[in-house]
Amino acid sequence: MIDGQGGGRLAGQILFVLLFLICLFFRLIPLAPGRISWPGPDIFLCLTMAWVLRRPQQVPVLLIAATFLVADIILLQPIGLWAAIVVVATEYLRGREPRWRDLPFMLEWPRIALILAVMLLARRFALAVSLTPQGSLGESLLQYLATVGAYPVVVLAAHWLIGLRRITPAEAEMQRVRG
Repeated sequence: MIDGQGGGRLAGQILFVLLFLICLFFRLIPLAPGRISWPGPDIFLCLTMAWVLRRPQQVPVLLIAATFLVADIILLQPIGLWAAIVVVATEYLRGREPRWRDLPFMLEWPRIALILAVMLLARRFALAVSLTPQGSLGESLLQYLATVGAYPVVVLAAHWLIGLRRITPAEAEMQRVRG
């Protein structure tokens, strides 16, 4: 469904925004009002990281920044903080994508877990330095564990449902030649 050609770039960007809107919708609806539950994974973050590692040309930095900034505003989080952290992390991944292209998934997953941990620490540090109230460390750790655990499921679902796969060396060479 998602190909590496020019039309596929725009289609991938549209699909990315649609999936963002779906994920945002499900984060906003009260699934169990009045009941305190475990924090769930950040599915959209998992999808964004998987997308950057598989089709980096389809998710430009401005699209990632805009979607996470909108999420910050709608979810009443400190505006721009999480968006900035996600942009830094995804640009780090984008730079590593050519080297990680041939790695098996079982090596990709712990690396993503490490990046997610650094993102969590960066966010907590920035909130602590600015004396902004934040949730408990236990809640943040539970969400971190849920997100790390959800990453393989999101990658598998994205592969099966929307055809999100790693680019081949031939596709990478064509992209390099085109510009």
